[in-house]
Amino acid sequence: MDTQKIEALWTHLHWLNVLASQGTYTAAAARLGVSKAAVSQRIAELERAAGVVLVQRTTRSVRFTEAGRRLVDDTREDFERIAATFASVRELADAVRGTVRVTAPVAFARQQLVPRLAEFSRAYPEVRVQLELSDRLTSIASEGFDLAIRHSANVPDTHVAGKLCDTRSVIVATHAYLERRGTPRAPADLAQHDCLYYPRPVGSGVWSFEKVGRRNEKSRVNVTVNGPVSANNSEILRDAALEHLGIALLPDFTAQSALQAGKLSVLLNNWRPVGAFASQLHVVRPHGVQVARAVKCFTDFLRQAFRDGFPLE
Repeated sequence: MDTQKIEALWTHLHWLNVLASQGTYTAAAARLGVSKAAVSQRIAELERAAGVVLVQRTTRSVRFTEAGRRLVDDTREDFERIAATFASVRELADAVRGTVRVTAPVAFARQQLVPRLAEFSRAYPEVRVQLELSDRLTSIASEGFDLAIRHSANVPDTHVAGKLCDTRSVIVATHAYLERRGTPRAPADLAQHDCLYYPRPVGSGVWSFEKVGRRNEKSRVNVTVNGPVSANNSEILRDAALEHLGIALLPDFTAQSALQAGKLSVLLNNWRPVGAFASQLHVVRPHGVQVARAVKCFTDFLRQAFRDGFPLE
Protein backbone atom coordinates (compact mmCIF):
# COMPACT_ATOMS: atom_id res chain seq x y z
CA MET A 1 0.00 0.00 0.00
CA ASP A 2 1.39 3.40 -0.96
CA THR A 3 2.09 6.20 1.54
CA GLN A 4 -0.91 8.31 0.52
CA LYS A 5 -3.35 5.47 1.22
CA ILE A 6 -1.73 4.74 4.59
CA GLU A 7 -1.96 8.42 5.58
CA ALA A 8 -5.69 8.29 4.83
CA LEU A 9 -5.99 5.62 7.55
CA TRP A 10 -4.35 7.59 10.38
CA THR A 11 -7.70 8.56 11.86
CA HIS A 12 -8.79 4.94 11.64
CA LEU A 13 -5.67 3.90 13.61
CA HIS A 14 -6.41 6.52 16.25
CA TRP A 15 -9.97 5.22 16.65
CA LEU A 16 -8.58 1.69 16.96
CA ASN A 17 -6.39 2.89 19.86
CA VAL A 18 -9.38 4.54 21.52
CA LEU A 19 -11.38 1.33 21.17
CA ALA A 20 -8.53 -0.59 22.79
CA SER A 21 -8.32 1.83 25.70
CA GLN A 22 -12.11 2.01 26.28
CA GLY A 23 -12.89 -1.69 25.80
CA THR A 24 -16.28 -1.36 24.07
CA TYR A 25 -17.68 0.32 20.98
CA THR A 26 -20.15 2.25 23.13
CA ALA A 27 -17.44 3.69 25.37
CA ALA A 28 -15.16 4.45 22.42
CA ALA A 29 -17.97 6.27 20.61
CA ALA A 30 -18.68 8.35 23.72
CA ARG A 31 -14.99 9.21 24.08
CA LEU A 32 -14.74 10.26 20.41
CA GLY A 33 -18.10 12.05 20.37
CA VAL A 34 -19.43 10.00 17.45
CA SER A 35 -21.95 7.19 16.97
CA LYS A 36 -21.17 3.56 17.70
CA ALA A 37 -21.93 2.80 14.05
CA ALA A 38 -19.28 5.30 12.94
CA VAL A 39 -16.64 3.58 15.06
CA SER A 40 -17.63 0.17 13.74
CA GLN A 41 -17.47 1.44 10.16
CA ARG A 42 -13.95 2.89 10.60
CA ILE A 43 -12.67 -0.35 12.13
CA ALA A 44 -14.18 -2.34 9.26
CA GLU A 45 -12.53 -0.03 6.70
CA LEU A 46 -9.20 -0.46 8.47
CA GLU A 47 -9.57 -4.25 8.43
CA ARG A 48 -10.32 -4.24 4.70
CA ALA A 49 -7.24 -2.11 4.05
CA ALA A 50 -5.07 -4.38 6.22
CA GLY A 51 -6.54 -7.55 4.78
CA VAL A 52 -6.84 -9.15 8.21
CA VAL A 53 -9.33 -9.20 11.10
CA LEU A 54 -8.26 -6.82 13.86
CA VAL A 55 -11.17 -6.95 16.31
CA GLN A 56 -13.44 -9.84 17.21
CA ARG A 57 -16.83 -8.48 18.29
CA THR A 58 -19.08 -9.92 20.99
CA THR A 59 -22.33 -8.61 22.39
CA ARG A 60 -20.67 -7.08 25.46
CA SER A 61 -17.03 -6.43 24.63
CA VAL A 62 -14.32 -6.62 22.00
CA ARG A 63 -11.28 -8.85 21.76
CA PHE A 64 -8.27 -7.88 19.68
CA THR A 65 -6.60 -10.40 17.42
CA GLU A 66 -2.84 -10.70 17.36
CA ALA A 67 -2.73 -8.35 14.35
CA GLY A 68 -5.01 -5.82 16.06
CA ARG A 69 -2.99 -5.89 19.28
CA ARG A 70 0.24 -5.38 17.35
CA LEU A 71 -1.18 -2.32 15.58
CA VAL A 72 -2.32 -0.83 18.91
CA ASP A 73 0.93 -1.59 20.75
CA ASP A 74 3.11 -0.19 17.97
CA THR A 75 1.15 3.06 17.53
CA ARG A 76 -0.03 3.91 21.07
CA GLU A 77 3.05 5.88 22.12
CA ASP A 78 3.02 7.86 18.86
CA PHE A 79 -0.57 9.01 19.42
CA GLU A 80 0.14 9.82 23.08
CA ARG A 81 3.14 11.89 22.03
CA ILE A 82 1.08 13.73 19.39
CA ALA A 83 -1.59 14.52 22.01
CA ALA A 84 0.99 15.80 24.50
CA THR A 85 2.70 17.94 21.86
CA PHE A 86 -0.57 19.46 20.72
CA ALA A 87 -1.54 20.24 24.32
CA SER A 88 1.78 22.03 24.88
CA VAL A 89 1.29 24.05 21.69
CA ARG A 90 -2.19 25.09 22.81
CA GLU A 91 -0.70 26.33 26.07
CA LEU A 92 1.40 28.83 24.13
CA ALA A 93 -1.75 30.66 23.11
CA ASP A 94 -3.09 30.84 26.66
CA ALA A 95 -2.10 32.99 29.58
CA VAL A 96 -0.11 31.12 32.22
CA ARG A 97 -2.50 30.27 35.01
CA GLY A 98 -2.92 27.83 37.86
CA THR A 99 -1.70 27.21 41.39
CA VAL A 100 1.88 26.32 42.31
CA ARG A 101 2.26 24.61 45.69
CA VAL A 102 5.73 25.24 47.13
CA THR A 103 7.42 24.23 50.36
CA ALA A 104 10.51 26.17 51.46
CA PRO A 105 12.69 26.66 54.57
CA VAL A 106 11.26 29.23 56.97
CA ALA A 107 14.17 31.69 57.15
CA PHE A 108 14.95 31.54 53.43
CA ALA A 109 11.31 32.06 52.49
CA ARG A 110 10.77 35.00 54.84
CA GLN A 111 14.05 36.74 54.06
CA GLN A 112 14.54 36.02 50.36
CA LEU A 113 11.57 34.38 48.63
CA VAL A 114 8.56 36.35 49.86
CA PRO A 115 10.09 39.76 48.98
CA ARG A 116 10.45 38.54 45.36
CA LEU A 117 6.91 37.19 44.95
CA ALA A 118 5.50 40.59 43.96
CA GLU A 119 7.77 40.59 40.91
CA PHE A 120 6.55 37.12 39.93
CA SER A 121 2.90 38.11 40.42
CA ARG A 122 3.31 41.12 38.16
CA ALA A 123 4.76 38.88 35.44
CA TYR A 124 2.15 36.10 35.89
CA PRO A 125 -1.00 37.65 37.40
CA GLU A 126 -3.10 34.49 36.91
CA VAL A 127 -0.72 32.19 38.80
CA ARG A 128 -1.31 31.65 42.50
CA VAL A 129 1.62 30.61 44.71
CA GLN A 130 0.61 28.51 47.70
CA LEU A 131 3.58 28.59 50.06
CA GLU A 132 4.22 26.37 53.05
CA LEU A 133 7.14 27.31 55.27
CA SER A 134 8.82 24.36 56.93
CA ASP A 135 12.34 23.32 57.85
CA ARG A 136 11.45 19.64 57.81
CA LEU A 137 12.20 17.56 54.71
CA THR A 138 8.72 16.69 53.49
CA SER A 139 7.80 14.09 50.89
CA ILE A 140 6.90 16.38 48.01
CA ALA A 141 4.62 14.12 45.97
CA SER A 142 2.78 12.50 48.90
CA GLU A 143 1.97 15.88 50.44
CA GLY A 144 0.82 17.41 47.17
CA PHE A 145 3.62 19.90 46.50
CA ASP A 146 4.68 20.83 42.98
CA LEU A 147 8.08 22.13 44.08
CA ALA A 148 10.33 22.25 47.10
CA ILE A 149 13.21 24.59 47.80
CA ARG A 150 15.84 22.69 49.74
CA HIS A 151 18.91 23.94 51.59
CA SER A 152 20.41 20.48 51.68
CA ALA A 153 23.49 18.62 50.51
CA ASN A 154 21.50 15.51 49.57
CA VAL A 155 18.52 15.36 47.23
CA PRO A 156 16.73 11.98 46.91
CA ASP A 157 17.20 10.10 43.63
CA THR A 158 13.41 9.92 43.38
CA HIS A 159 13.30 13.66 42.62
CA VAL A 160 14.52 16.01 39.92
CA ALA A 161 16.76 18.72 41.39
CA GLY A 162 18.23 21.86 39.88
CA LYS A 163 20.72 24.08 41.68
CA LEU A 164 19.55 27.60 42.39
CA CYS A 165 22.85 28.91 43.76
CA ASP A 166 25.76 28.29 46.09
CA THR A 167 25.50 29.41 49.71
CA ARG A 168 27.97 29.77 52.55
CA SER A 169 27.90 30.07 56.31
CA VAL A 170 29.23 33.10 58.21
CA ILE A 171 30.15 33.96 61.79
CA VAL A 172 28.61 37.31 62.76
CA ALA A 173 28.14 39.66 65.70
CA THR A 174 27.21 43.29 66.40
CA HIS A 175 29.77 46.03 67.10
CA ALA A 176 28.23 46.48 70.54
CA TYR A 177 28.82 42.85 71.49
CA LEU A 178 32.40 42.93 70.20
CA GLU A 179 33.16 46.11 72.10
CA ARG A 180 31.88 44.47 75.26
CA ARG A 181 33.46 41.04 74.88
CA GLY A 182 36.29 41.46 72.38
CA THR A 183 36.78 40.09 68.85
CA PRO A 184 37.73 36.41 68.38
CA ARG A 185 40.86 35.95 66.24
CA ALA A 186 40.73 32.17 65.88
CA PRO A 187 38.02 29.51 66.20
CA ALA A 188 39.32 28.40 69.60
CA ASP A 189 38.50 31.88 71.00
CA LEU A 190 34.79 31.17 70.49
CA ALA A 191 34.80 28.86 73.52
CA GLN A 192 35.14 32.00 75.66
CA HIS A 193 32.23 33.81 73.99
CA ASP A 194 28.46 33.70 74.11
CA CYS A 195 27.48 31.83 70.95
CA LEU A 196 24.07 31.49 69.35
CA TYR A 197 23.76 28.12 67.70
CA TYR A 198 21.53 25.73 65.84
CA PRO A 199 21.20 22.59 68.05
CA ARG A 200 22.08 19.68 65.71
CA PRO A 201 21.69 17.10 67.10
CA VAL A 202 19.50 18.22 69.98
CA GLY A 203 21.51 20.04 72.60
CA SER A 204 24.86 19.98 70.82
CA GLY A 205 26.86 23.10 70.14
CA VAL A 206 29.94 22.18 68.11
CA TRP A 207 31.12 24.42 65.29
CA SER A 208 33.63 23.18 62.72
CA PHE A 209 36.03 25.29 60.66
CA GLU A 210 38.55 24.86 57.88
CA LYS A 211 41.33 27.28 57.09
CA VAL A 212 40.47 29.26 53.96
CA GLY A 213 42.30 27.69 51.02
CA ARG A 214 42.47 24.27 52.64
CA ARG A 215 39.69 21.74 52.09
CA ASN A 216 40.66 18.65 54.03
CA GLU A 217 39.87 16.93 57.30
CA LYS A 218 43.37 17.52 58.69
CA SER A 219 42.90 21.28 58.72
CA ARG A 220 39.51 21.07 60.45
CA VAL A 221 39.07 22.65 63.88
CA ASN A 222 36.11 21.79 66.11
CA VAL A 223 34.99 24.14 68.85
CA THR A 224 32.39 23.44 71.54
CA VAL A 225 30.30 26.58 71.97
CA ASN A 226 27.67 27.68 74.43
CA GLY A 227 25.50 30.71 74.92
CA PRO A 228 22.19 32.15 76.08
CA VAL A 229 20.13 31.14 73.02
CA SER A 230 19.93 28.16 70.70
CA ALA A 231 17.18 27.69 68.11
CA ASN A 232 16.33 25.53 65.11
CA ASN A 233 15.69 28.61 62.98
CA SER A 234 18.48 30.82 61.65
CA GLU A 235 16.29 33.91 61.59
CA ILE A 236 15.82 33.68 65.35
CA LEU A 237 19.57 33.34 65.81
CA ARG A 238 20.15 36.41 63.64
CA ASP A 239 17.63 38.44 65.65
CA ALA A 240 19.28 37.34 68.89
CA ALA A 241 22.63 38.48 67.51
CA LEU A 242 21.09 41.84 66.56
CA GLU A 243 20.06 42.19 70.21
CA HIS A 244 23.79 41.88 71.10
CA LEU A 245 23.29 38.50 72.81
CA GLY A 246 26.28 36.83 71.22
CA ILE A 247 28.05 35.51 68.11
CA ALA A 248 25.89 33.65 65.60
CA LEU A 249 26.64 31.12 62.88
CA LEU A 250 24.22 31.82 60.00
CA PRO A 251 23.64 30.97 56.36
CA ASP A 252 24.40 33.92 54.10
CA PHE A 253 20.79 34.37 52.98
CA THR A 254 19.73 34.98 56.60
CA ALA A 255 22.61 37.33 57.43
CA GLN A 256 22.63 39.27 54.13
CA SER A 257 20.31 42.19 54.92
CA ALA A 258 21.83 42.87 58.36
CA LEU A 259 25.37 42.70 56.97
CA GLN A 260 24.57 45.02 54.07
CA ALA A 261 22.98 47.47 56.52
CA GLY A 262 26.10 47.42 58.72
CA LYS A 263 24.22 46.00 61.70
CA LEU A 264 26.36 42.84 61.81
CA SER A 265 30.00 42.17 61.01
CA VAL A 266 31.59 38.98 59.63
CA LEU A 267 34.22 37.44 61.92
CA LEU A 268 37.08 34.98 61.33
CA ASN A 269 37.46 35.75 57.63
CA ASN A 270 40.45 33.39 57.39
CA TRP A 271 38.30 30.47 58.47
CA ARG A 272 35.38 28.77 56.72
CA PRO A 273 32.53 27.31 58.82
CA VAL A 274 31.67 23.81 57.57
CA GLY A 275 28.96 21.29 58.28
CA ALA A 276 26.44 23.56 59.98
CA PHE A 277 24.43 24.41 56.87
CA ALA A 278 24.42 23.09 53.31
CA SER A 279 26.45 24.82 50.60
CA GLN A 280 23.74 24.90 47.93
CA LEU A 281 20.08 25.70 47.43
CA HIS A 282 18.08 23.45 45.12
CA VAL A 283 14.63 23.54 43.57
CA VAL A 284 13.19 20.04 43.57
CA ARG A 285 10.19 18.34 41.95
CA PRO A 286 9.01 14.72 41.82
CA HIS A 287 10.30 12.41 39.09
CA GLY A 288 8.01 11.31 36.29
CA VAL A 289 5.47 14.12 36.64
CA GLN A 290 4.35 16.19 33.67
CA VAL A 291 5.35 19.73 34.56
CA ALA A 292 2.55 22.29 34.34
CA ARG A 293 3.40 25.54 32.60
CA ALA A 294 2.83 27.56 35.78
CA VAL A 295 5.29 25.33 37.66
CA LYS A 296 7.87 25.66 34.90
CA CYS A 297 7.51 29.47 34.88
CA PHE A 298 7.94 29.63 38.66
CA THR A 299 10.99 27.37 38.47
CA ASP A 300 12.54 29.58 35.78
CA PHE A 301 11.77 32.64 37.91
CA LEU A 302 13.54 31.13 40.93
CA ARG A 303 16.64 30.30 38.90
CA GLN A 304 16.82 33.82 37.54
CA ALA A 305 16.11 35.49 40.89
CA PHE A 306 18.81 33.58 42.80
CA ARG A 307 21.42 33.01 40.09
CA ASP A 308 23.91 35.37 41.81
CA GLY A 309 23.50 33.92 45.29
CA PHE A 310 23.59 36.27 48.28
CA PRO A 311 26.32 38.95 48.12
CA LEU A 312 27.15 40.18 51.60
CA GLU A 313 28.52 43.61 50.69
